[in-house]
Amino acid sequence: MRDPVIETDRLRLRRHRLEDAEHVRALWADPAVVRFIGAPAGGQESWSRLLRYVGHWSLFGYGYFAVEERATGRFIGEVGVAHFRRDGFDEPEDSVEAGWVLAGGCQGQGYGSEAAAALHGWVDRTLAFGRTHCLIDPANAASIRLAQSLGYERRAEVVHGGKSAVLLVRARRA
Repeated sequence: MRDPVIETDRLRLRRHRLEDAEHVRALWADPAVVRFIGAPAGGQESWSRLLRYVGHWSLFGYGYFAVEERATGRFIGEVGVAHFRRDGFDEPEDSVEAGWVLAGGCQGQGYGSEAAAALHGWVDRTLAFGRTHCLIDPANAASIRLAQSLGYERRAEVVHGGKSAVLLVRARRA
């Protein structure tokens, strides 16, 4: 598969590049961005995350996209699908985990909905999975609303990494 680029009215979703390393570090080091995900990440963890993104594309032909504003080229976040093989959590069969994260100054402007909708349209057209799933902190009401607007339904409360999470599942759309 060639490198996919997804464009919306305001956004471009593209594969990560080496020059995104500082953007990834800044995104994942921001306590406001990761407050529902975990602790802020240091440079080593952010570098490993970037390598996981690139590796996912190499191994599977899909993964996480860097999200940038089309008008400015500014890096504003990430959306994608992945097999995280989380300890203590068995992925639902015929499913891949979806996720999204935006820089603090970019939240509340509809970018998350726009990027996530574009991602899911691409997943539905391109990948053969019967469904996608996501794990969201129960206190993250905005992310749960976004998931539900995309067609996700609550399936269970699970524990991952010692924290409670809501498992949401979405059937593939034709």
